[in-house]
Amino acid sequence: MTSPRMIQIASGKGGVGKTWLSVTLAEALAAMHRDVLLFDGDLGLANVDVHLGLVPTLDLGSVIAGRARIEEAITTYEIPSVSGAAGGVKFDVLAGKSGSGVLSALTRTEIAGIARALSRLSERYAHVVIDLAAGLDQSVMALCTPDSTTLVVVTDEPTSLTDAYAFIKLLTLQDAEADIRVIVNFANDREHAWRTHAALTNACKTFLGIAPPLAGFVPRDNLVRDAIRRQTPILFRHPQAKASEAVRKLARDLLVPLPKSTPGPVLRRGA
Repeated sequence: MTSPRMIQIASGKGGVGKTWLSVTLAEALAAMHRDVLLFDGDLGLANVDVHLGLVPTLDLGSVIAGRARIEEAITTYEIPSVSGAAGGVKFDVLAGKSGSGVLSALTRTEIAGIARALSRLSERYAHVVIDLAAGLDQSVMALCTPDSTTLVVVTDEPTSLTDAYAFIKLLTLQDAEADIRVIVNFANDREHAWRTHAALTNACKTFLGIAPPLAGFVPRDNLVRDAIRRQTPILFRHPQAKASEAVRKLARDLLVPLPKSTPGPVLRRGA
């Protein structure tokens, strides 16, 4: 199995750091000299552009309104250095319509059309990172395409775990061969991440007969909040932060080809 081209970031529940992880993973992959497109798939409350401090001239709303082709709505983001100079690392962004819920009214057919256009567009990139909306409505599931790797972001909150389980259940009903992996965010330490992952996978084993592997975890880090507040990528504002290293490790692991018999990169204790 080669490294994934389409990477979907999901959560089920909002407020678990899904969009931050999507943005930071795109940054980490771009820093590894990969051609990356970051797509804001939250059709109701798009905010990838806010995280990056972007004000795109065209966005997905422009495409839906017929004012632009999807290729024309792509904005190239160059990561700034701490001093304000260009950092030399770039990736492309296809923003949603920030501050508007108009795209949430799209039909499943219209959303499927966006998914097909995105799939065609993906041929230009090594990776397409898709920030899916929280929740389980039709817009979320319609954007989930076969042959994608889905990273489900969870915390130790019971509502996060139950909503993540519900998402995994719906995705496996839609695609029995889905490549699903778990990311634990806001982990106190490695053991905390393992306990959180076990709570989710025990339910998946019991009721779904699957055990999505733990792809990685991101520790609690106050520097994340600082980077978000300043709309500056944490990997370049705080490169030595614990959260920065965790996402860089996740990016490196995603690039490692896996045997076909392996459902995902299993993070072993002590690794």
